[in-house]
Amino acid sequence: MGLFERYLTVWVGLGIAGGVGLGLWVPQAFLAVAALEVAHVNLVVAVFIWVMIYPMMIQIDFASIKDVGQRPRGLVLTLVINWLIKPFTMAALAVLFFEHLFAPWVDPQSASEYIAGMILLGVAPCTAMVFVWSQMVKGDAAYTLVQVSVNDLIMVFAFAPIAAFLLGVTDVTVPWQTLALSAVLYVVLPLLAGVATRLLWLRAGGLPRVARGVAALKPWSVVGLIATVVLLFGLQARTIVEQPLVIGLIAVPLVLQSYGIFALSYLAAWKLKLPHNVAAPACMIGTSNFFELAVAVAISLFGLNSGAALATVVGVLVEVPVMLSLVALANRTRHWFP
Repeated sequence: MGLFERYLTVWVGLGIAGGVGLGLWVPQAFLAVAALEVAHVNLVVAVFIWVMIYPMMIQIDFASIKDVGQRPRGLVLTLVINWLIKPFTMAALAVLFFEHLFAPWVDPQSASEYIAGMILLGVAPCTAMVFVWSQMVKGDAAYTLVQVSVNDLIMVFAFAPIAAFLLGVTDVTVPWQTLALSAVLYVVLPLLAGVATRLLWLRAGGLPRVARGVAALKPWSVVGLIATVVLLFGLQARTIVEQPLVIGLIAVPLVLQSYGIFALSYLAAWKLKLPHNVAAPACMIGTSNFFELAVAVAISLFGLNSGAALATVVGVLVEVPVMLSLVALANRTRHWFP
């Protein structure tokens, strides 16, 4: 793991602390950034998100989809978890906690926004960090590539409809045009740009050129992520200082969702008798989130200083320690699998 992946939680934590401090010190600067919008899309955040996502999209190899017929059970498991189970369990947990269990501590409007942010996390399956988790569990790298590529292709078409359905079910008003624009801006266009760049680099120097290019761009991913975190928490600074309990409340259903989905996936993989180098990455893909996309869409739909945006950033904060604990579990239970 590189410095970025290994210490992601530390960077996010520092970004949160810096954002809250700056938000209390110079609140007008953050409000000025928040005003830079076109069609409900904040221009500054759009740049930050693209800087995050673009290097990750270059790693996706759609040529690998031709191998989709080989060992299909692992792929089927990933797709069922990502698109037929995970979004709906996340929505159910969010509603359970914020409309019922946590209702005494959260006002209805904020609860609705936190639910929306968690739903967006649940509908966005992981794209980039999966390669890290797969490597750590000694997964089949080629098979992981197939899984991620197929998931990204489905996400182009399925993200917006499922998100709109679940947000509607939980009584959150969703402007369809903004959601569709966000899907194009943060999924389709970065994906096309990544594919085009990959093809150019392959022609120029093959896979070594791609690897060098991605390595050179990765530090910018860190810059984009931390800048977004600082901006979000700067805008939320007053709320966080006055209601620090909110961060913990949001984290509870997110952590339960992660461990619950992994347990379900791992049991299904064991029942299917998948080899460990396919089973473990498949479960990691089903458990982790494409938090960059969730953050961007939450900002577009609900605003930079919304509870939905805050919920997606809390998702970033809890993801890495939770996933590292699941990597450790997968490695210790390797003998369970053929």
